[in-house]
Amino acid sequence: MHKALTVCPYCGSGCKINLLVENGKVVGAEGANGVTNQGELCLKGYYGWDFLNDTKLLTPRLKKPMIRRQKGGKLEAVSWDEAIEFASSKLREIKEKYGPEAIMHTGSSRGPGNETNYVMQKFARAVTGSNNIDCCARVCHGPSVAGLQVTLGNGAMSNSICEIEDTKCILVFGYNAADSHPIVARRILKAKEKGAKVIVCDPRHIETARIADLWLPLKNGSNMALVNAFANVLITEELYDKDYVSRYTEGFDEYREIVAKYTPEYVEGITGLPAQTIREAMRIYAAAPSATILWGMGVTQWGQGVDVVKGLSGLALLTGNLGRPNVGVGPVRGQNNVQGACDMGALPNMYPGYQAVTDPATLEKFAKAWGVPSLSGKIGYSLTDVPHKVKEGKIKANYVMGEDPLQTEPDLSMMREAFSELELLIVQDIFMTKTAAEADVIFPATSWGEHEGVYSAADRGFQRFEKAVDPQGDVKPDWEIISLMATALGYPMKYNNTKEIWDELRELCPLYYGATYEKMAGLGYIPWPCTTEDSPGTPWLYAGNKFDRPGGKGLLFASEWRAPMEQVDEEYPLVLCTVREVGHYSCRSMTGNCSALQTLADEPGYVQISPQDADKMRLQDQQLVWVESRRGKVITRVSVSERINVGAVYMTYQWWIGACNELTLDHLDPISKTPEYKYCAVKLEAITDQTWAENYVQQEYSQLKARLRREAEVI
Repeated sequence: MHKALTVCPYCGSGCKINLLVENGKVVGAEGANGVTNQGELCLKGYYGWDFLNDTKLLTPRLKKPMIRRQKGGKLEAVSWDEAIEFASSKLREIKEKYGPEAIMHTGSSRGPGNETNYVMQKFARAVTGSNNIDCCARVCHGPSVAGLQVTLGNGAMSNSICEIEDTKCILVFGYNAADSHPIVARRILKAKEKGAKVIVCDPRHIETARIADLWLPLKNGSNMALVNAFANVLITEELYDKDYVSRYTEGFDEYREIVAKYTPEYVEGITGLPAQTIREAMRIYAAAPSATILWGMGVTQWGQGVDVVKGLSGLALLTGNLGRPNVGVGPVRGQNNVQGACDMGALPNMYPGYQAVTDPATLEKFAKAWGVPSLSGKIGYSLTDVPHKVKEGKIKANYVMGEDPLQTEPDLSMMREAFSELELLIVQDIFMTKTAAEADVIFPATSWGEHEGVYSAADRGFQRFEKAVDPQGDVKPDWEIISLMATALGYPMKYNNTKEIWDELRELCPLYYGATYEKMAGLGYIPWPCTTEDSPGTPWLYAGNKFDRPGGKGLLFASEWRAPMEQVDEEYPLVLCTVREVGHYSCRSMTGNCSALQTLADEPGYVQISPQDADKMRLQDQQLVWVESRRGKVITRVSVSERINVGAVYMTYQWWIGACNELTLDHLDPISKTPEYKYCAVKLEAITDQTWAENYVQQEYSQLKARLRREAEVI
């Protein structure tokens, strides 16, 4: 038996893992002494590896290239040469007929790694010829990037995850760390044990609320009003750092004017919180010698997510909680490499290293390095633009790598309709997902554990992950597949290994230049910026309170509160909010194929509801019900919980049968274009014949699994 040192492929904490390998198969996992996890792992870290062994519990691994020769036809297995020729000729035809902007590309925030995302965005820009490249940050922490870049100049966590346990106050806002990032939750608990004050703002009584000094169960959809009220208290009670604000910020007068009306008393009706509780929260936060704010998708997945992020950064600026250890702003990124996908330029407005696509000097630098005459300076389409641009006839082809948009995007009926109108859908993945089943071309890729590379943790830390086992089947690393496509399209792209790719991007990205493969070896952890080879990286940003903005000052920004777009009424009386399941990950293609994890929860998922609402509707725990919105209807199981607030229900998005994204709506933040997953109106309908309902679920689930299995195992 030997050990392969890798990085967990699930959340963005960046935990180091030793995979235990025997006779060419992974047989177990143990925590390694990584910077973030220090030998600890959560249940996904311990038990989320056996999908590598093709358990077929959910769907089989993709093991051969496939093509669909005509729309409506069947997938057939072909050689790599034929698959590449088929896909490249189709892309070439579409580009020649409609132009480069008719082709969309999706980077992956999951297993492929940073080098692959660099190659994918290079393919989009240098080969296809547009900036139509995006990643799933669009539907999760896109507002964090957009908001913090405006107010502070950098869209990532300001301080490291390790520092959380040494702060004196933690403001947790819209973030369920115990389910999303269990190792971060451990840091919060350790901080509490060391005497830190913990303030939790969440409608649900989440796990962290159990240890909180103050829990603020605000109403769903009232984030902006509460953040403005926080600012109002800091200013009117003179709890803010006047010297810091004067020396290191701008925009204070306009900011103060906007938040002036948002007194705690004014927002009581909006937030449902007593004015005194709001005041107490800010008195605790402002009194702490060091304080950090952590948030998740309870802040970002709203039509006003960017504004709320700007407002949260304003609280840190008002109190001087930036530019030193153990403070800061912490958008804790969800997927293991969503930070990395953004770092590598899988964004329609940014090249690798957050260099703007509209900057002529950036375009000239990359064009010269990549050997092309010119590059487009036009901002490309985003992930959430896709269904609309397809409908408008502007997108004709979509090259999707390592994502499952027909499971994870809002308003799935709209997505399916749009995808059916594509002239070409290329899917590059490790499993036969819902999206892969609709593809015209399938490229089977190696998985985490079968290749090496670099991931970016949520706190900007670069880490290498090793290959543990050889892959099964006729599969290739993602970067090699993209390189073959580029070469077939007339742009020879030749790399021998991931280190060559990494060294190319380092030369083009000053932020990353010093993060060498050698420094990241073993347990190496290099948080960017790392601009020189002798630098250890930058665990906390804004030293000397210099912000990465014109003039070097932080911007104080406030916005008026806007109510969610869709409102409850007599027909649809409940708010639906989508959340995470601690035992599963993203679209469940990986964890659903892990024997231990798939036993924790299974189809059709569940809808969490308060005892009061369950009693009112005469619903019993574990009963199957219909959940219906103005867009769709799904069957799921009732889970009655004391932690749930009255008037709201909660569902996770991993399930195929109880797919809550059949219900969600495509209301986007006007800046980040992130959907409002956290608020739509629904109703629950009891099913009288529970025997029929149980049989229906099993039949639907079995048929879907069988269909995907047949598609994956074509000859």
